[in-house]
Amino acid sequence: MDLGIAGKNAIVCASSRGLGRACAIALSRAGAHVTINGRNEEKLKEAADLCLAAGAHGVNIVNADVSTPEGQDKLLNACPECDILINNNGGPPLKDFRELDRDAIVAGVEQNMVTPIELIQRVLPGMQARKFGRILNITSSSVKSPILGLDLSSGARAGLTAFLAGPARAVAGDNITINCILPGMFDTDRLKGSTVTQAKLKGVSVEEMAEARAQSVPAKRFGSPEEFGELAAFLCSAQAGYITGQSILIDGGMFNASI
Repeated sequence: MDLGIAGKNAIVCASSRGLGRACAIALSRAGAHVTINGRNEEKLKEAADLCLAAGAHGVNIVNADVSTPEGQDKLLNACPECDILINNNGGPPLKDFRELDRDAIVAGVEQNMVTPIELIQRVLPGMQARKFGRILNITSSSVKSPILGLDLSSGARAGLTAFLAGPARAVAGDNITINCILPGMFDTDRLKGSTVTQAKLKGVSVEEMAEARAQSVPAKRFGSPEEFGELAAFLCSAQAGYITGQSILIDGGMFNASI
């Protein structure tokens, strides 16, 4: 399926690995010019090679922390005419909410709420002038269903979702969409790390914990980054111009609801 975005300029934040990298590869397959971002030069080069192999129109590498003004400047200097923005960032580590101090809370909100908003503010004028824009925020299924220990991450991402509900409608007439994807358990380094932590806490092997977690999903498996990337690419497509202001779960049926 031709997604109609060949030659479009895409920024994918935190895309040296995991779900961000999967999004960059899927956009590359659709012929986009991608700007990838991370803080590990080796991983970024690996991701760039995968994007080029998938058919990217071109790849820019930006080694920077997207949460900082300097990092955002580097991204937008590398891609001054951004048509597609995928907001993604690491979340605060698993921690009981009673252990969080003010500095940790502020940092978490900056990572997962303030940073995406700042980037959206900066790319919107150009998108409006060109009458095309696709903005996608990778949040979490925990926005809808809490995960103990991820309260700060969940709260910041929920705040982002609520904040963008109005702007999504305000810019829809300019052929700009703003949506969120809420991933459940995907086979990424982050999931592997949390599985190791949970295995230690429960005194079982990592393999046993991974199997137990997979079996807790109605689909009886973890999601693959590739299927996440393909959903993201479609939401960034020309054909998805009538989908905006939505929070789309991709969790193997884990969130138990009828609507």
